[in-house]
Amino acid sequence: MTEVLVPPPRLVRWVENFGARHEGSTLSTHDGLLAGLAGDSSTFAARLPFGRSYTGPLDVEAFLLACAPPESWGVLLVRKGGFAVARLAGDDLVESKVGQRHVQGRTKAGGQSQQRFARRRDNQARAAYEAAAEHAARILSGVPLLVTGGDHAAVEQVLADRRLAGADVVPPFLAVPDPRRRVLEQAVADAGSVRVDVTNA
Repeated sequence: MTEVLVPPPRLVRWVENFGARHEGSTLSTHDGLLAGLAGDSSTFAARLPFGRSYTGPLDVEAFLLACAPPESWGVLLVRKGGFAVARLAGDDLVESKVGQRHVQGRTKAGGQSQQRFARRRDNQARAAYEAAAEHAARILSGVPLLVTGGDHAAVEQVLADRRLAGADVVPPFLAVPDPRRRVLEQAVADAGSVRVDVTNA
């Protein structure tokens, strides 16, 4: 099974191409997914973005309507090397911030030197997470829905800030490198894409 990300505007063509490659396809719904079964027994299962379940008609256009992004939502990416925060209104980027913080790498030194390096790394990481939380609290204030990514432990550290407690964190968790502007832009696109599991016969 292979997972592919399909931007909503390309989904109709993707389903048509799937049918053309695999002897046609028949649509069904189950477990909140729009599924396709091809004539050669290949299958696909399309999942709505933003943690939604699909229970509508067996129609790709109807599925696309359910893909529309929320009126207000956000993206939070955190790794030890930096963070990125974005507030969106539908497809429109309202405000964003990308920041880098130096967190010292691991050392092979032993004894007290290793302990000093470990304490320094922990302090640097804590400062980085606090900076990320400050910007996230400002930019994401009142945002009801949040897509996160980066490093799980780092994201949890930032989300522990009580000012971010009101946001509903939804899947998927985005695997990203150290956040930069282009990484944030791709993460926003991926957050709104349809995730399709494909099994070729």
